[in-house]
Amino acid sequence: MKVLVLNSGSSSLKYQFIDTDTEVALCKGVVDRIGLPGAFIRHQKNGQEIVKEQEIKDHNVAIKLVLEMLTHEEAGIIHSMDEIDAIGHRVVHGGEYFSDAVVVNEEVKKAIRECIELAPLHNPANLMGIEACEKEIPGKPNVAVFDTAFHQTMPRYAYMYSLPYEVYEKYKIRKYGFHGTSHKYVAIKAAEYLKRPLEELKLITCHLGNGSSVCAIKYGKSVDTSMGFTPLAGLAMGTRSGTIDPAVILYLMEKEKMDVKQMNDFLNKKSGVLGISGVSSDFRDLEKAANEGNERAQLAIDMFCYRVKKYIGEYAAVLGGADAIIFTAGIGENNALVRDKCLTDLEYMGVLYDRERNFNVEKGRVFEINKPESKVKVLIVPTNEELMIAREAKRLLSK
Repeated sequence: MKVLVLNSGSSSLKYQFIDTDTEVALCKGVVDRIGLPGAFIRHQKNGQEIVKEQEIKDHNVAIKLVLEMLTHEEAGIIHSMDEIDAIGHRVVHGGEYFSDAVVVNEEVKKAIRECIELAPLHNPANLMGIEACEKEIPGKPNVAVFDTAFHQTMPRYAYMYSLPYEVYEKYKIRKYGFHGTSHKYVAIKAAEYLKRPLEELKLITCHLGNGSSVCAIKYGKSVDTSMGFTPLAGLAMGTRSGTIDPAVILYLMEKEKMDVKQMNDFLNKKSGVLGISGVSSDFRDLEKAANEGNERAQLAIDMFCYRVKKYIGEYAAVLGGADAIIFTAGIGENNALVRDKCLTDLEYMGVLYDRERNFNVEKGRVFEINKPESKVKVLIVPTNEELMIAREAKRLLSK
């Protein structure tokens, strides 16, 4: 089965065309600046790259461009649309409607639409991608894979907030969690590496990127995660504050005369390690600045790692111990300094971390950075959300 995987943003569309038998991406690319000046598509196949600039007014035009590239005489990979078996879509928020991936129909689209107020930046674009495919590739099944679905196994006492119960009944205010596709993928890969059934393992997965979250996985199911009602909660991130005392928000709104939109931008776009450091949301820039003596850049790194370590300890308590700690995503896979700070002094919970291996990682595969006698394995597992979406599409449609 060959699956076109799409990740639709408000002004971008990332894609991969994956052969699910070999699990290889035959080609990939991005359509960027949709609806904006300077729009373009960048298409890659076998190390070759084509960049084409043109006006791209909406997602329908973007999908047409992707299909043109897939069937392009030189850069293409297929001869006709018949060779596309399915389209897999990343959808950020499925609310309480979805605990698994689903084949899209009118009822599914209605539910995605109803979750727009929970993910106003993402769900409208995800829906546009689905509807554009229905128009441009009629008759082909579309599969929606939700970031929130994996966490629907959390127990009630873990996902409820200590607010009056009526606000949950009225507005469905609760913890949902995100990055579920990535947490699930790396958990499966870790189980394969450890040669043990996922259903027997207690895992702590750390998806660390510009957006970051930690997840407690017990016997293959998410039982808690650091993000909450929105992706703003939990760890300090690139530009997001993470969890803070809610009274700070009220205090600042009064002192700075900020309205709701201004506060939303403040917490989502001006906070996190960018806000602390005043330098950047990129950890490469922060490390460089810290090495040059910038104390605020060092503070931002220390705060980020401290919170990751706190969640590792918290989730070890929730799980009753852990078989493995997993690092993934841009920072988790590539930043040895961050991993080093997160893993120091965890001997009490059976983690014997090998510092030398951590700073000499073989990239692109599952890599172990614990000492042989460590009770708890520490693994770097490259994530592949696109492949997970393709697998989910194949699983559903094979039924």
